[in-house]
Amino acid sequence: MQGRSELLLKIAPGLFVLIWSTGWISARYAAPYADPLTFLSLRYACAGFILASLAVTMGAVWPRGRAAGHAAASGVLLHAIYLGGVWWAISRGLPAGISGLIAAVQPILTALLAPLVLGERISARHWLGIALGFAGIVLVLWPKLSGLSGAALAAQIEPLVVNVLAMVSVTAGTFYQKKYVQTGDLRTVTTLQYAGAFAVTLPMAFLTEPMRIDWNTVMVLNLVWAVLALSIGAIGLLLLLIRRGAVSRAATLIYLVPPAVALEAFLLFGETMSALQVLGMAITAFGVALAVRR
Repeated sequence: MQGRSELLLKIAPGLFVLIWSTGWISARYAAPYADPLTFLSLRYACAGFILASLAVTMGAVWPRGRAAGHAAASGVLLHAIYLGGVWWAISRGLPAGISGLIAAVQPILTALLAPLVLGERISARHWLGIALGFAGIVLVLWPKLSGLSGAALAAQIEPLVVNVLAMVSVTAGTFYQKKYVQTGDLRTVTTLQYAGAFAVTLPMAFLTEPMRIDWNTVMVLNLVWAVLALSIGAIGLLLLLIRRGAVSRAATLIYLVPPAVALEAFLLFGETMSALQVLGMAITAFGVALAVRR
């Protein structure tokens, strides 16, 4: 059992990045068939139901009182505000490259706050890795960023602000998770997180969207992947990484997501990939390796 736990911890970072990066692919597939907040509400409800069923069947211990409230609150920060904000901003026309660049600020913000909030020590090597990672992200996203004019960005000021608030929310949620939800069964904790996220996202969907869902094979398969792989698999790995390691190291893995998305878009949708992007991927990978190495 101990050997399996150690193996899971070793492969968890790479597995998390691989699965989490498909969230942008999932959003692209879902966009023609469902409103963003409506889709996320359904995703949270399905994931919460599956996890709750597993927890009850396997006799997992449920958090109570303040611990249950902390779990639900972390779900609002990590899921409702973060994912809801990103999906809403992209659905309102914010370019994916800009959204990815905003997401890349999270490791920097986390590293800046970690010494103050949690007392984590950020080494010079870690800072170098963060700087290289961010530089690599800029190179990966540069082909999409270079064609944007100031007027185009000015027209997207509202989605831009929402996306920035979403990035701040996931940063706050990561710290909140580390400080207040450090213990407890991951099945029950995550169930309560999705309960909190659902309670916030569904009313917002009702108020701002026609709540459209067009059921077809693509929609069903996309929902299954979003629930099982993203909401259960990737989130479980993220919570495990936050519990077992430094928050700043876990956040730095976000740098690897945009390169993974670019590679997946190249393979699935035939999007172009330049030598500059490949160089950016290599620099990002090297920077992350420096930052997460103990």
